[in-house]
Amino acid sequence: QVQLVESGGGWVQAGDSLRLSCAASGRTFIRSYAMGWFRQAPGKDREFVAAISWNVGGTSYADSVKGRFTISRDNAKNTVYLQMNSLAPLDTAAYYCAASNRYSSVLQDYPYWGQGTHVIVAS
Repeated sequence: QVQLVESGGGWVQAGDSLRLSCAASGRTFIRSYAMGWFRQAPGKDREFVAAISWNVGGTSYADSVKGRFTISRDNAKNTVYLQMNSLAPLDTAAYYCAASNRYSSVLQDYPYWGQGTHVIVAS
């Protein structure tokens, strides 16, 4: 079992940056899992943002965040990060980290989820 806790959300102005963190705990170390970030805006479905493979050999991004967001992980700290630059109001959402034994951008492939952290970007 894996427990995930996100942090780092907040209220920012358009153009600002934020770094989200996802700390993992439990009986299984996250270094054996692929990790993903997803987001859900009010009234919309949860969508893929970024993913990173277990050995950091691969990363992938949604087109809407490519070039602005960077996913990284520190397996020694059991932590995954999402660096978000040039934030825009359309990035306003609850952000969730998730763990999977499959490197994937598909929400249904992720069995373990955090509770989310909110990001609000004002124009």
